[in-house]
Amino acid sequence: MPTRERVIRQERSATAPRKCDAPGCDAPGEYKAPRDRTRLRDYYYFCLPHVRAYNQAWDFYRGMSPEEIEQHLREDTGWQRPTWPLGRLGGRPPGPEMFRDPLGILGAMPPPQRKTRKEAPPELRAALDVLGLGWPVDEDSLRARYLELVKAHHPDSTGGDKAAEERLKDINRAYSLIKKRLATLPAAANAGSETRAAG
Repeated sequence: MPTRERVIRQERSATAPRKCDAPGCDAPGEYKAPRDRTRLRDYYYFCLPHVRAYNQAWDFYRGMSPEEIEQHLREDTGWQRPTWPLGRLGGRPPGPEMFRDPLGILGAMPPPQRKTRKEAPPELRAALDVLGLGWPVDEDSLRARYLELVKAHHPDSTGGDKAAEERLKDINRAYSLIKKRLATLPAAANAGSETRAAG
């Protein structure tokens, strides 16, 4: 069975050698050179002296403005493929909530005591989920969690990521809703829920 190289050599030897594409040259055109930058796979065939002269005079950027040259160089850094900054595609950047250890396997801190969502008032369940809190919740833990999330999703720390900005808006809405609800609870009921949370 003939190899690919052998087949190519046979095809080349079967066809008559090309003439050099340089005007007035009868030498065989054994060397390929691209016709222009828009047709890099469309070739002239030259003899060795003419391909050397052609390559010496070749200017890929001829006729392009400095802005077009700069744009082309930027596209070449990614091999003419679309690119984007790291962390922008595939969701939000990893935050502290991604590295929680709820089972205490890593031993950094004991697993957080979360109450079930069923105890929370229906209008607060979604807000509690956004903040990653259980019910009952006291104002101190609410504020601490809010500050932690704001720090993680603030545009200054995420590089202006739009998804993080939307998440920050949700966090702000959830915080204000829960805070208003805690302010309307009687002090005795709020204190009772704190003692239940501690117990």
